Amino acid sequence: MSLLELKLESFLKRTNRFTRFLLVGVINTITGLSVIFVLLNVFEFSYWTSTFIGNGVGAAVSYLLNRSFTFNSQIDFTKGIPKFITVILVCYFLSYSISEFVADGVYYLYSTIPFINEEEFAILLGSGFYTIANYFGQRYFVFNT
Repeated sequence: MSLLELKLESFLKRTNRFTRFLLVGVINTITGLSVIFVLLNVFEFSYWTSTFIGNGVGAAVSYLLNRSFTFNSQIDFTKGIPKFITVILVCYFLSYSISEFVADGVYYLYSTIPFINEEEFAILLGSGFYTIANYFGQRYFVFNT
């Protein structure tokens, strides 16, 4: 192992769960948002279809990384996956419904920004809501640590 790998491993062992969760979140958010924006802007899928599929892809990455890296859980897949899917769906519908409503209500604040539209703003806002709600659901319900 290189010195950099040893330092990174040492750092990650000392970090708290939320920091590791955020690191995993960066990975699955980049993955999920990439899928969302390609579906929305390239393939012209709807807001709900794009966010649902993109979050599904990000969720799969999230489950595997959070189970092994963030929470170091030994929970059986047959018990963990149904709980995980429940948390993901609840967080998804709540977060993206709230963000769509908020984005519609405050559109005048960002309507002068030329590179973002209302749906894209709602997606970014929903992603933030989703991350916070998802952390608590994963920690206290799915992996129960």
